[in-house]
Parts: sequence; C-alpha cells; structure tokens
Amino acid sequence: MRARALTRYAALFGASVLALTGCFAGPAKAPAADVTAKPEFSGTLSILTKFAGDPLSPYFEDLAAAYERKHPGVKVELIQETDQSIKDKTKTLTASDALPDLYFTWTGNWAENFVRGGRASDLTEVIGPDTEWGRTFSKASLSAFAHDGRYYGIPLYNNGKFMGYNKAAFAEAGVGVPTTFEELVDSCPHLRKAGYEPVAFGNKDGWPALHYLQQLFAYHVPREIREADHHPGTATLDDAGYLTALKQFKTLVSACTDTRGGTNGVLYTSAQEAFSRGKAAMYYQEILEFDNATAAGAGAGPRALKPQNLVVRPLPVPEGAKGDPEAIEGAPEGYLVNARSPRAALAVDFMKFVTERRNAKTLSSPPYGQPSTVVGAVTPETSSRAVFQGIETVNKAPRLAGWLDMVTAPEVADAWLAGGEALISGGMSPEEVLESVRRASKSAK
Repeated sequence: MRARALTRYAALFGASVLALTGCFAGPAKAPAADVTAKPEFSGTLSILTKFAGDPLSPYFEDLAAAYERKHPGVKVELIQETDQSIKDKTKTLTASDALPDLYFTWTGNWAENFVRGGRASDLTEVIGPDTEWGRTFSKASLSAFAHDGRYYGIPLYNNGKFMGYNKAAFAEAGVGVPTTFEELVDSCPHLRKAGYEPVAFGNKDGWPALHYLQQLFAYHVPREIREADHHPGTATLDDAGYLTALKQFKTLVSACTDTRGGTNGVLYTSAQEAFSRGKAAMYYQEILEFDNATAAGAGAGPRALKPQNLVVRPLPVPEGAKGDPEAIEGAPEGYLVNARSPRAALAVDFMKFVTERRNAKTLSSPPYGQPSTVVGAVTPETSSRAVFQGIETVNKAPRLAGWLDMVTAPEVADAWLAGGEALISGGMSPEEVLESVRRASKSAK
C-alpha cells in the first residue's frame, strides 16, 4: 500500500514541480500586459474556472452570456473543471504555454508559483486596497493574493472548513452535538448503534485527509512554527504537536469512519451524498458545500438532511491543544490574469462585471452558496443560514490556516498526500508519515 500510494501521488502531483516551477524559468515571452489600458471589446476571452458540474456550472455560463449581450463583439470561451480535475488541467496548460486569459487559482504556494514565473499580471494599479475596485473587497481576501507588497489575484469567494452535524441523527442516538474532539470520537459508537455511519469520509483524491490534518496541526502546533515549517528553507517539523495530530486523525478514522468500505477508494462526492441522504451523522465540509449538502438530500428518504437540522461548527478543539485553537482552516479562492495575454485589460473588465454587487449576491445565494469576498454580498437575506453563519465565523477568525497541499512546496505536498493515505490504510505509522515529510522537505531545500 505504501508503494502504491507514493506512486499514485507522484504521478498525480509530482509533475507540479515541473509544471508550476520549472516551466517558468526565464523571462516571459511577451511584454507585461497593461491591465490599466482601456479594453477592446472584440475577440475571444478564454477563462478556466473551477465551476464544472451541477449546481455551479450555470453561474459562469450565465455571466458569460450576459457579458456577450453587453459587448456583442466579445466571445467568452469557458473551460469548466472540477476541484480535482483543474489541478491536472492547469499543469497541462502551463507546461504547453497555453494558459487562458483568465484562470482559477488557490492562494499560497500554488498562486506564488505563477507570480514568480511571470505568468500572473500585477493587478496592483486596478485592484490594490486603495483603488475603487479594490475597496469593494475585504482586505483580508486581497492580501491573501499579495506577493512582495503587490496584488495579483482577484478573490471571488471565501472559504473555510467546518464539521457538519445532522442534529436529528444525534437526537436519535441520544447524544449531544460534540463540543470537543474527544466528545466527537466518543459519540461515534452511539451513532453507529443508531444505524448511522458516524463520519462520512471519502479520500480517493487524497486531499480530504489533509484538511483534517491541517486543522489539527493548527490546533496543536504554534502558528509561527507551523508557518515556518511550510517552507523547506526554514522547516524542521519537529514540534510534538504534529505527531499528536497525526495520532488523533488516525483515531478518528478508525473509530468514526466506514473502514470496511475502504476510505481511500471512496469519492469525496460519495461522502457528501451519504451525509445529505441521512446515512451519515457528520461530514467535514467546506462552506462551498453547505447548500449542496442539504439540497442534494431533498426528497431522498425519511432521513434526508433538512436545512434546519444542519449544524456547522469548526472541527472541535482537542483537550490540551497547545497551538492556535482559534484558527480556522480556509482561504479565499480566485482568479489570475495571464501576464502574456493580449486581452488582459478585457479580462479585468470581465472580472469587474463578475464581482459587481448583484452578481456577487447571486454567487452567495442558493443554489450556488459560494460566499463572495465582495463586502456586503453575504447577508441573511441573500444566503442560507448555514453559509452566512460559516462565512461570519471565517471573517471573525483571527487567523486562517491555508490548505496544506497549497501552502507548501509541491514535493512536501506529495509526501503529505501519500502519508495521509498510508496512515488511513495502515501502511505507515504516524511516526513514519512525519519522517517521510521531513525527508521530502529536506530534499526540496
């Protein structure tokens, strides 16, 4: 299992070293795009999104059609991918020097690779916090895409990771919704006896395990140490909190998930469906999934999750945690403008259209439920109760812990991905996982 895991993730993510770093060697092949120029409303504008599939795909499709009606000389070409497929698509387009005019990005090391490689336009003059457009966004979301004091990304929505609870399941099992990590684990036998899978969990793509780990790392490892450990040049990964977190994750998987079904072979979407249909009592999910979790279960049976029964809270803090118990895992996600695009100014204009208040409110409302970073777009009137509650919690959090496979070097992310899968399968112990990540970090220096 260990060899299979390493091979699988080397194939899936190892190429990111080449695609997101090596391919950027040397200067850009064209002059830097002038994003402040007056756009020419003609030609084809290409956009790579992370909105493939229902219920998300109509959002950009409708905006593209509206923009074309507003500017008849413009044709908007959408390349819509899923959360998983966009990673491979972006690497392929980067390696072939065929990035579209606008393309999706996460924050952290993922975005910084494009900046360092000269593939992302410097948008400071049009979206900096003191500009007219920049003032429409939360400052935190803008700063998440800053690099060396310059601003490169257009934040579309904010995001955070929360444990979702079906309170009807807990009532049936005769236990309360957990307030500590230990209570969560202790509730699992009672939920199982009541006929529920305690925690729906699908790790076929590898990254769902890292979401648990990063939140537990934030709880157990002091922020300054954890952030230094994200960078191979300053990493030691010797804080005792890492091992504590790995062991607690292993305990949760063993006690609360359906180990008979082979978690590493279960799709993330299958786990979401199990929760929405009332087969599972808990599901660790992003704010972006809140509305879909309840909508997908509508009419699916007597146990289907109803909106009023969905409780969302940060993953409970373990007792005695010595790290940052107020940190929440999450980060805004957004778009970069191709620095080599002759239509960079048009791309900026299109994103100004996308982030107009009315379109931002639509994005934040059901069925999309993607909480916009535009100030005032997420309200109790425009968004579901769960989405509003989640984004309010994220906005008030003193610190966010970014996605583990995005904040560190690709080689280190590969090691975490392989290690998470091996920890679930029993192919590696927590100590072995941590040592494999240390080796990867040393080799990445």
